[in-house]
This record gives sequence, structure tokens and C-alpha cells, in this order.
Amino acid sequence: MIILAICVGCVLGAIIGINLPIIPYTFSSYLAISIVAALDSVFGGITSTLNGKFNFKTFVSGFFGNAILSILLTYLGEKLNVDIYIGAIVVFVGRMFNNLGIIRRYYIDKWSQNGKEKVNNVEKRN
Repeated sequence: MIILAICVGCVLGAIIGINLPIIPYTFSSYLAISIVAALDSVFGGITSTLNGKFNFKTFVSGFFGNAILSILLTYLGEKLNVDIYIGAIVVFVGRMFNNLGIIRRYYIDKWSQNGKEKVNNVEKRN
């Protein structure tokens, strides 16, 4: 159910994003880092759902906390004339790939077990 809600939210966000005006260049780095932070939280939520450890309060606090922290880092880096947000992007993208690997392995194991059960059922009939 949670995964369905996340997918619906992503589709609605994409539809709304297509119909919105173009974001000015001055805000593009803020938007980019907040999107990456939000996606990191979404992949983390999916991973924790598959592990049976999903907590809605943790998800929401991580979603907004990561986005706000990343925006603040981007703002600080802009004031210092240093691209600090690149470090945040590296961390968030690394975590996203880690979570994506966990999700992928979960479904590969699930599909492999279903295939083995079908083969075993066919062998029992013969």
C-alpha cells in the first residue's frame, strides 16, 4: 500500500512539474539537491517497508529533514562560494544506489523462490 502511494505521488509530481513554469537558474541548485534528498528518503522508505521496519514518523522527518538540511548546505555553500552541495549529492546518491541494490536483491530473491516453487510443483506432479 505504501509503495502504491509513493508511486502515485511520483506520478502526480511529474504531471504537476511538467505543467509548471520553468524554474529560474538561481534556484535550480536548491531544487536539484532537495529532489535528490527527497528521492533518497523515498528509496529508504521502500527499503524499510520491504524489511518490515517502516515507521511513518521516521520517513516524514527524514524526508523533510534531509531536504531542509541539503537546502541549507546549498545556501551556505553559495554564500561561501564553495560547492558544498556536491558532497550532499554524493552522499544521497550513494545511499540511493545502496537502497536500490537492497530492493533489487529482495525482488530477485522473491522471484527466484517463486520459480523454484513452480519447478518443485511440476516435479511433484510427475
